[in-house]
Amino acid sequence: MPSKTVQHVIDAITENRRKFEAFCHALSEEQLARAVPGSTWIVRDFAAHLGTLDTALLNWFGAAPAGAAADSSAGADGQPFDVDAFNDAQAAARRGWTLERIFAEAAENRRLLVALLASLTDEQIERPMHFAGDAKRAGADIPLKLFLQGWAQHDPIHVADMVKALPELAGDAQIAAWLDNPYVVGYQAAMNGATHG
Repeated sequence: MPSKTVQHVIDAITENRRKFEAFCHALSEEQLARAVPGSTWIVRDFAAHLGTLDTALLNWFGAAPAGAAADSSAGADGQPFDVDAFNDAQAAARRGWTLERIFAEAAENRRLLVALLASLTDEQIERPMHFAGDAKRAGADIPLKLFLQGWAQHDPIHVADMVKALPELAGDAQIAAWLDNPYVVGYQAAMNGATHG
């Protein structure tokens, strides 16, 4: 059984993904194809990003159950890992996919990641994780627990980005309530308009 902290993360990502899929399925093809202000992505690219980043996280966290530090600096091939280049390539490769195909792939990626997360103990998540940084954030060593707690809100963080291209949804009470979350608000404020990562 995972630690209570990890179980809370698993519960949060499960519920957020349910809401995210419903949010995306409610959008029209025209809405999904809109360019997101301040980004090189269109709305649907965020679904591809959220579905594929789990494969990188599997690599980052993969050695943690054996006692090694989680680390985002190296790819599965051992070479330096550029998360921005990875995200852009994954989104571009899936731009012509249907949402059903994107979410089917995402479900399998998430299943594997949840299985890994569920094996982590409280002691393991207290250890530092090396986050190598990205185009908008400097690298840092932080407790894996803190990284996981913030990452658990990754889906709504990017819904906030998507809504920038969907002004007709800005007043939706359910979306606003979902995004009224300190991680979402804090991330958006820190990024000053950054829209992927």
